Amino acid sequence: MAADAPIGLVCKQLVEQVTDYLERALPPDDRARFEQHLLLCDACVSYLDQVRAGVALAPGLAPPPVDEATRGKLLEAFRQLKRGGAR
Repeated sequence: MAADAPIGLVCKQLVEQVTDYLERALPPDDRARFEQHLLLCDACVSYLDQVRAGVALAPGLAPPPVDEATRGKLLEAFRQLKRGGAR
């Protein structure tokens, strides 16, 4: 973290807000603090660049197929959780 990082936003908070920032979902004041932090913190700029690179690759990735037996077991586990029966 930069020693002179803006009050109210530290690197950990930037990491927690990066998705909202990229989706343009941060309120204007939070976005301004986020961008101010980027001006002062090269490490967070690098992190943001890495996240952007990952997002750019994501559309080409497909989830692995799930066989029907596994799908059924997962659905039953979720039903049990919903009923409060699984531990």
